[in-house]
Amino acid sequence: MTVVVFTDLDGTLLNSHDYRFDEAIPTLVLLKQQNIPIIPVTSKTRIEVESLLQQLQFKSPFIVENGSGVFIHPDDRRFELKETESWQGYQLKRLGGLYREARSALAQLSQRLGVELQGFGDLTVADLTAITGLSPEAAGQAQTREFSEPFVTPRGLSPQEIEAAAAELGVRVVVGDRFSHLIGQQAGKGQAVRWLIQQYQHSGPLTTVGLGNSPNDLEMLQAVDRPIIIPNNKGLIHPGLSHLKAQIAPHAGAQGWAAAIAPIGRQ
Repeated sequence: MTVVVFTDLDGTLLNSHDYRFDEAIPTLVLLKQQNIPIIPVTSKTRIEVESLLQQLQFKSPFIVENGSGVFIHPDDRRFELKETESWQGYQLKRLGGLYREARSALAQLSQRLGVELQGFGDLTVADLTAITGLSPEAAGQAQTREFSEPFVTPRGLSPQEIEAAAAELGVRVVVGDRFSHLIGQQAGKGQAVRWLIQQYQHSGPLTTVGLGNSPNDLEMLQAVDRPIIIPNNKGLIHPGLSHLKAQIAPHAGAQGWAAAIAPIGRQ
């Protein structure tokens, strides 16, 4: 039975306060020794994830920009890739549109809602550093969008209002506490995970595990066999995930990630 682990990054594998994953390194090494793939499923960009995978020396597939694209390393011969295209040295299953389309849709959404929406493309590196706490280098990488556009979540509007207005424009918005993400209508973490699961299933029976910490991860957690929720630094889970029947990790961030997933590597 093949095991595949899908994981969110910020606040899940990466600590929310320092974006580090030191406590998870021994477990990551153990899983690598067991040939258990770790698939990042994140709102981050390709360039951001590449930097992380290089540190880990992983060549696993990865899912970026809230399920807008699934990247598969060219040396990976396990999958049927008829539905993919060549993109920056990878094979890409693109579920979202292109960045210019996301920017145009954000301008239309702003007009429809009657509020000025600030996307990543409207912010300077200094602005983004101040808002997120990222280093200038990391903030610059976060702005290298290819398919989607994050924007500062407007106050005074309900998630339902934002989502409905986006649907009228033929796009989706994943509403978050601090940032929301405008993505293509066919994009999403759940859709991307399900597509990749189908590719793995060509090789035989499969068990899937998913780890996340916010409603942005809900679709991914619903798509796997074994969902695991990472709590915040106060030991609480996000209210938007409280209805999900899932395992709760014993700690926040990388420490909780490692504690929850380590038993899999020892089986």
